[in-house]
Amino acid sequence: MLSIEWIQDRIKRDAYYLSGHAEQERQNDNLRISEIRQALLNGVILEYYEDTGRGESCLVAGFTGEGKPIHIICGERKDKAVIVTVYIPLPPKFITPYERG
Repeated sequence: MLSIEWIQDRIKRDAYYLSGHAEQERQNDNLRISEIRQALLNGVILEYYEDTGRGESCLVAGFTGEGKPIHIICGERKDKAVIVTVYIPLPPKFITPYERG
């Protein structure tokens, strides 16, 4: 099972990459790579997702240095962290960064 420590280790070592979908969503929400890294380095895992054919993944909630909340779906590919998607959690889907609506 993925752990926040494993994800954070990969971020610190630059052993990660963004999927094409994550890159598109990053641009849509005007998020910088540095903000995603910050959010992962101070984040917590909110949910785990079973292997649906592409491996297991998890939802990480974290904050930028300026306090902006970010959600990041992470998985693992060949001992690297893969950022599957990123987004800013907003109502009505999320009441808070930690609570679904």
